[in-house]
Amino acid sequence: MILIHELGHFWAALSVGIRVETFSLGFGPRLLGFRRGETDFRVSAIPFGGYVRMLGEQPGDEKSVDPRSFQAKARWQRAIVIIAGPLMNVILAIAIVTGLYMYAYPKEVDTKDPVISGVLPDSAAANAGVHPGDKIVQLGGKQDPNWDYIMTQEALNANHALTVTVERQGRRLDLTVTPRMDPKEGIGVAGWSGEEDVQVADVLKGSPAAAAGLLPGDLLTGVNNKPLTPSATLQQAVIRSKGHPIDIQVMRNGHVQTVTVTPVPNSDRAMPWHIGISFKLPVQIVKLGFGPAVVQSLRFNQQNALLMFQVLRGIVEHRVSAKSLTGPIGIAQDASEAAEHGAWNYLFFMAFISLQLAIINLLPIPILDGGTLLLLIIEMLLQREVSMQVKETVFKLGFVFLMMLVVFVIYNDISKILTNS
Repeated sequence: MILIHELGHFWAALSVGIRVETFSLGFGPRLLGFRRGETDFRVSAIPFGGYVRMLGEQPGDEKSVDPRSFQAKARWQRAIVIIAGPLMNVILAIAIVTGLYMYAYPKEVDTKDPVISGVLPDSAAANAGVHPGDKIVQLGGKQDPNWDYIMTQEALNANHALTVTVERQGRRLDLTVTPRMDPKEGIGVAGWSGEEDVQVADVLKGSPAAAAGLLPGDLLTGVNNKPLTPSATLQQAVIRSKGHPIDIQVMRNGHVQTVTVTPVPNSDRAMPWHIGISFKLPVQIVKLGFGPAVVQSLRFNQQNALLMFQVLRGIVEHRVSAKSLTGPIGIAQDASEAAEHGAWNYLFFMAFISLQLAIINLLPIPILDGGTLLLLIIEMLLQREVSMQVKETVFKLGFVFLMMLVVFVIYNDISKILTNS
C-alpha cells in the first residue's frame, strides 16, 4: 500500500516535469537499492512508511529555483502531485474489492424485519423498555432501518440518546435508548440482539468458543437442544449458565452438530459471562460480473469512507471514544487474523486499510498530504506565498501533533492487548 501511494506521487511528479531524486520504502539510512535515470530507488532501515524526495521540495531550498524543482511548478501542478498518492490508495481499494466481488460476493440474506430477539438485563435497551419481540420501525429519522444501520448508529452514539420507534403487538411505541460506552472498544452498546438465525462472524483466539471448535461461518440453530427464539437467545443462555457448560447446535456444511462450550467471566456487567464469538447475518456467496462488481465496490468503499468520517466526528462530539482508534500494533494483529481466515479476508482487509490510509493522508494536518494541499489552497486564495516562518511553525506543530497521535494509538493497542490477557 505504501508502494502504491508513493508511486502515485512519483508518476505525477514525472508527468508535470519534476525531477525525483529519491524513491524510498522506509526511512533512515539506505540499506539497498539501485539507481535508474535521475532517481535512487532504495529500501531504508526503518520500515514504517516511505517517501518520494523531489528536487527543491522544501520551501527555501536553494534548488527550488531550478525549473524542474517542485517549488518552481505552478500550484495546480503541485496539487496534482500531492493528491496522486492518496488517489492511488483509493484506486487500489476499489480495484481489490472489485476483483474479490468477481470471485465471491457475500450477498446478505436479509429478508427479515429488524425484530429484537433478546435484551440483556440492566442494559441500555432494557432500561429504555425494549422487549424481545419488538420490531424496530424507525431509528432517529430513518424509517424501516436494517440491522446494519441499527448497529452502526448504536456504535457511533455512546452516551447519546437515540429515538427508537418499535412495533409491539400492533401498537407503536416511542422509546429513547442511550447506548453505553464500551470501556474497552470505545463504542456504544445498547444490549439488544436481533434475528433468530445467527451466523458466527469471528471467534476470539483463546476463547471457550475457539477451544470448543466453533468456526467463523457456523450457523447457530439452537442451545441446550432448544431452538433459538426471541425469548430464548444464545446470550440469555450464556448468562443463565453462570459458567456451567452449555450445548450449542451448529449447522456446518449442511450438517447439524452439537458443540459444548463453557462460558467464562466477563468484565462487562451487562454480559457477565461470554464465550468469545461475534455474529453476522447469514450470507449467500455469488459471483458478480465486472460492471456490477465495480458498482458494489464503489458502494462499499463509499460506505467505509463515510463511516470513518462519522467515527472522527463522533470522537469530537464524545459519541465515540478515542480508544476506538487503532495503531500499527493493532493493524498488524488484525492483518494476522485476517490472513488466518484466508486470502479473501486478507485482501479485503488490505483494501479497507488502503482506503483509510488515503483518508488519513488527506486530513488537514501539516506534514501529511492534506496539510500541504491546504497550504497550497490558501496560497492560491491569497495569490501569494505564505511566509517561511509561518510554514516552519505550522509544520513543527504538525510534526508534534502527529508524534503524539502515534504514541496515543500505540498506547491504545498495548492496553487492549493487556486487557485481553
